[in-house]
Amino acid sequence: MSKTAETTGPDTGDQSQRFLFEHADTRGEIVHLDNAYREILAIHQYAEGVARLLGEFLAAAALLSSNLKFEGKLVLQARSDGQIPLLMAECDDTLQVRGIARGAEQATSDNFDLLLHNGQLAITIDPVNGQRYQGIVPLQEGSLARSLDNYFQQSEQLSTRIWLAADGQRASGLLLQQLPAQITPDHDERLHHWEHVCALAATVKGPEMLALTGEELLYRLYHEDPLRLFEPRKLQFRCSCSRERTLNALSTLDPAEILELLEELGSITMECEFCNQAYLFERSELAGLLQLDTTKTLH
Repeated sequence: MSKTAETTGPDTGDQSQRFLFEHADTRGEIVHLDNAYREILAIHQYAEGVARLLGEFLAAAALLSSNLKFEGKLVLQARSDGQIPLLMAECDDTLQVRGIARGAEQATSDNFDLLLHNGQLAITIDPVNGQRYQGIVPLQEGSLARSLDNYFQQSEQLSTRIWLAADGQRASGLLLQQLPAQITPDHDERLHHWEHVCALAATVKGPEMLALTGEELLYRLYHEDPLRLFEPRKLQFRCSCSRERTLNALSTLDPAEILELLEELGSITMECEFCNQAYLFERSELAGLLQLDTTKTLH
């Protein structure tokens, strides 16, 4: 394997790293989340099965957002009739991640099909400037990775495979994607190489993905295949909530409801469910929103 630049330190967690096969039209991405994953889990008390599944969602969101060419974010959102009604993970173009499982307080299973029974996965690409795009795929075959494979098989032109693992402490993901024909235009040669790299990736087990660094894993899988390994990019947990966004959300409520809350409580506190940040709004701050006269008292 060769690198495009010298590394500045050891391969640690919380990073995404791109690689290319030198003699084939195939790219890859490998991600690890350590501290970012644990920070997200520390905000809520999730059962082990829920925590592991959320880790896989976070790793998948990071993998898929690594190819964003614009300012924006990618969101994975699962809704189901199972023990987790809603699970969401998102990652933006700067590789800031956040995630949440909602309504999973009674979840006890480790089984994917029970946790997300009869589930649907929405994959949303949300640019800051531009049109929002969303694709929906059923959650099936007992794993998020296989569900994503089916999504790409049905809706994308480029063959894509994904492998995911998480254990409540670390989350990891591996993506392989066939690129448009340039280096190997011959169809049979392209197919042979694609089957070759996917077959090798399929030999990796979850504990290996979690225990090995990106370079170690790629060497274990592809030490006979020339690779170009790019500098890793840092992943981190950071919530995108803000006082302004929270106020915008508050503005969607009926003015009469806001007035009633102000009369009862004197102020309104909105809490972000992703990070538990609380935003307190006094009556004077909401006056413009509600076109109130702040010199008058509420009765």
